[in-house]
Amino acid sequence: MADKETFDSAYPLPAYRFVVALGDDDSMTFSEVSGLDVEYEPITYKDGLGTRHMPGMATETNITLKRGIMLGKAELWDWISKTKLNYGERKDITISLIDKEGGDPLVTWKVLGAFPTKLTAPTLDGNSNEVAVETLELRADDVQLEFA
Repeated sequence: MADKETFDSAYPLPAYRFVVALGDDDSMTFSEVSGLDVEYEPITYKDGLGTRHMPGMATETNITLKRGIMLGKAELWDWISKTKLNYGERKDITISLIDKEGGDPLVTWKVLGAFPTKLTAPTLDGNSNEVAVETLELRADDVQLEFA
């Protein structure tokens, strides 16, 4: 019979156990994180021997964070409000998949030099019973990946 370590390493990690830390702030809860992409523009080079392709410049990194609105929790509004004052505060963000016990990070994405570009308020609908979710869009300089 396989031991626990072998069993845990044989299956992919679940995507629902994650924590997000914005800069030096404590961890915040989010319902969804997307856009942790690394992409390079291809360059096409044509000569007398044919066509060749090679990697070019990195594309822009756009991260989207979604979370339910909670009373007294205006950190995202405060952050984007500084942008309209022409003070674009950049933060390094860590997003970690964590173990079953909820403590140790197993995989961590480090988003470097992120700043907010858009904060979307929830859709308000009197016929719905869904949670009010706000969406924050960020632009970042780089994304790095670390395994535990």
